[in-house]
Amino acid sequence: MSKKRGLSLEEKREKMLQIFYDSQDFYLLKELEKLGPKKGVISQSVKDVIQSLVDDDLVSKDKIGTSIYFWSLPSCAGNQLRNVTKKLESELESSKKRHVELVEQCESLKKGREDSDAREEALSELKDIEQKYNELKKEMGQYADNDPATVEAMKEAIKVAHEASNRWTDNIFTLRQWCSNNFPQAKEQLEHLYNEVGITEDFDYIELPAVTPLKQVDEKTP
Repeated sequence: MSKKRGLSLEEKREKMLQIFYDSQDFYLLKELEKLGPKKGVISQSVKDVIQSLVDDDLVSKDKIGTSIYFWSLPSCAGNQLRNVTKKLESELESSKKRHVELVEQCESLKKGREDSDAREEALSELKDIEQKYNELKKEMGQYADNDPATVEAMKEAIKVAHEASNRWTDNIFTLRQWCSNNFPQAKEQLEHLYNEVGITEDFDYIELPAVTPLKQVDEKTP
């Protein structure tokens, strides 16, 4: 023997609406939860079913004192359905109008694009140009490091790093002089410490080699 199938949400909604239509009365939620099982709607699902009907404006609710009452009349449901129908008809009419506009626009765009030998030749030529463009763009990417703007940016970065390096060198010399003036008795220990951290006798400011400007290099290039 097959198990009895439960009611769908739509069937539950119809059953609960029927309670309102038959009595045309006002109900508390707890009263509806008692009436629901008589229509085949378990009490645990009555609250959700009623709320779905309220959300769709098929059931009205209002707070009177401390209690919330629910009600629905056939005439109210009819008005609601008529409003929904009117809205859907309006949307359908707008959709039909938009469809006609799109069809006309499509036909207009087709003009001048009919298949022909000239059109096929132009499309083929466009495809070749696009392919060539992509190849050249890829090739240019390989020479990005030699771009004049990139080289100039690198030169500027080197200049900033050179100035910072010599500024720190100057600070180190200043610190060494201060140590010598204030701790003359620790000269040997200080010299040993300097050597350990890499400050040897040949430690000095950095001099940058002369760089030939790019414009002059271009002018000398045959």
